Amino acid sequence: MNYLRRRLSDSSFVANLPNGYMMDLQSGPRPTPPSSTSNPASPATERRTPPIPAPAPAPAPGGFLTPAKPVIRKPKILLVIDDLHTDWAKYFRGKKLNGEYDIRVEQAEFSEINLASYMNTGCMIDMQAIRGGTKVVRSFKPDFVLIRQHAYSMTPGEDFRSLVIGLQYGGVASINSLLSIYNFCSKPWVFSHMVKLYHSLGPEKFPLNEQTFYPNHTQMVTTPTFPVVVKMGHAHAGIGKIKVENELDFQDITSVVALARTYATSEPYILSKYDIRIQKIGNNYKAYMRTSISGNWKANTGSAMLEQIAMTDRYRVWVDSCAEMFGGLDICAVKAVHGKDGNDYIIEVMDSSMPLIGEHVEEDRQLITDLVINKMCSVLLGINTPQPSAVKVNLFHLLSRVWHYDGFCLESLRRDVSVCVCSAGGHRSGSSSPSQSAQGSPQRARSANTSPSQAFQPGPIPPPVATGPGSQKQPPQLNKSQSLTNTFTETLKGNATDDEAKAETIRSLRQSFASLFSD
Repeated sequence: MNYLRRRLSDSSFVANLPNGYMMDLQSGPRPTPPSSTSNPASPATERRTPPIPAPAPAPAPGGFLTPAKPVIRKPKILLVIDDLHTDWAKYFRGKKLNGEYDIRVEQAEFSEINLASYMNTGCMIDMQAIRGGTKVVRSFKPDFVLIRQHAYSMTPGEDFRSLVIGLQYGGVASINSLLSIYNFCSKPWVFSHMVKLYHSLGPEKFPLNEQTFYPNHTQMVTTPTFPVVVKMGHAHAGIGKIKVENELDFQDITSVVALARTYATSEPYILSKYDIRIQKIGNNYKAYMRTSISGNWKANTGSAMLEQIAMTDRYRVWVDSCAEMFGGLDICAVKAVHGKDGNDYIIEVMDSSMPLIGEHVEEDRQLITDLVINKMCSVLLGINTPQPSAVKVNLFHLLSRVWHYDGFCLESLRRDVSVCVCSAGGHRSGSSSPSQSAQGSPQRARSANTSPSQAFQPGPIPPPVATGPGSQKQPPQLNKSQSLTNTFTETLKGNATDDEAKAETIRSLRQSFASLFSD
């Protein structure tokens, strides 16, 4: 470059350049004139830059060629308040709300959680728990709550009513409703609502045990009859319950109530033959009979024999009436005592914190899981899904026992089939024609003193009525539940210990169940 600058600056060198050369350098390259030849075969004249193809237009979002991106939905958080003996996460694993939202389960006891509720942003839970020897600290905002633990007891350190208020303040939906959970924090308050049912339904339909309420010890002067059962304050599992034989012992208990500074109730002691428990989970009903073996006057203390019995219409009226309290109870149970005088006495109703008993605990937990999912869909998504029929659910679980029959406990299986079929017959008769319902069912015809063991036997099938003089006798038209009962009974008329009879019984049951589920 320096050499060119020196040469161009030399006047003798520039003078020897052709005329106009410097002007051409300053004006730039001249445009090339168009070629006069039009020979397409000449490569020199056809050298051109190939045109750049225009980019193809992008397809519209959601088009045929471009798949739409999946929408990631935030999972719904379910808070289960229960002890650690039941792992509720495994019952909700793999299940979704309306097939779209996953369910994230957070389980803790009342003593392991704290909360803060805000008017606009809802409720925030702080959980501090010990899991496998490791301290777990989490904060989350629940969308739904399942309460399976008592919210209040007079035992020190077991008053969690403030947490129930916080959940209600944050607008969290629950099973049972938070209104009912708070109302169940006082047993006399619940019993006062049962007194209303007693007066509206009458002692025949709702045989409530007589009870006297004392707001404090000063009113505990005397009681008309002895022995009585005195219950102090609000407690569970038989705590604070004393049997008083005479008036002198009653005065001693009065001093204990004064020291406790609480209310008390007294009710006549029932010499019981067995206890009755009727539970309701959604549309599913079960009835149990508990007989004390140890001889303790508290049937839940010591050894006892538990047996499932037939669900009669009388029991159904009890639990359905109590399920209407406090705006509706999705999960509840009624406790009663069958006295040796042959009468029934209702003593208590329990809410969603009721313990699960019997051989069908896993089935009951699955029923609670389905009930929670349906309730979450209704409350959070506004989708009402019908609950499965209680008869179908019972038959399904009984079907699995029949299909996997191992040759043992045939009589127990026969009893359970009879109980389930009686429920199926009552369910079908409720939806029959008015002419059929006017005749009444065998369960409605039973007296209140009928033993639960007698309720296992299905009623006889009436013969068909001839409609004309020339009509021929036709075999009675049985519904499928009656056909199932007759099949089971006829195959057991022979020798029940014969292996061939048992095999024939199981084969007949499987065929009858297959036809029953065809509906």
